[in-house]
Amino acid sequence: MENYKVGILLFNDVEVLDFAGPFEVFAVTALNWGQENAYHPFQVSTISENGALITARNGLKVTPDYSFADAPVFDVLVIPGGMGTRHEIHNKALLAWIKQQSGQVKWMTSVCTGAFLLAEIGLLDGKRATTHWASIERMRTQFPQTTVVENVKFVDEGDIVTSAGISAGIEMSLHMVGRILGIQAARNTARAMEYDGQFEL
Repeated sequence: MENYKVGILLFNDVEVLDFAGPFEVFAVTALNWGQENAYHPFQVSTISENGALITARNGLKVTPDYSFADAPVFDVLVIPGGMGTRHEIHNKALLAWIKQQSGQVKWMTSVCTGAFLLAEIGLLDGKRATTHWASIERMRTQFPQTTVVENVKFVDEGDIVTSAGISAGIEMSLHMVGRILGIQAARNTARAMEYDGQFEL
């Protein structure tokens, strides 16, 4: 059975549910769910610039699995948001790493204001995208070359999928599970999490 590597970027002041929601979805997903031979097709890991402990929003401390220097090649990369993106959008090393990864991963995804980091390096030029409702107008002003969509949970542009704020990352991740493994796998994951959402394909 095929294995998929999912990487989740971390940085100081990242929004907790932006990364924890997708982490839970991909980590919980299993084929033959509930059976002894259940197979978990996603290997989920976290990355920060130097691999050192980061302090997420409201003080949660997380130790990443990798630094930019030793991270493997991922199939899915999740770029979360939060207040920290206002600093990271000026972090040339982080932006360069995302740009490099965009040429290697199968699917680049973002949650909340993580979309600003993708837009900053031109990945959303000529594409539709979304972000947290409170940042919609700022994104439209800052990145006029992107068609910013509101009142949706996520926008799927093929190899780039952006989602709205915070909890919307769960819907986006379930949608990705459905795209990769089929809708029944996504439904089983949602059921395991006792989650009702708008992730149908």
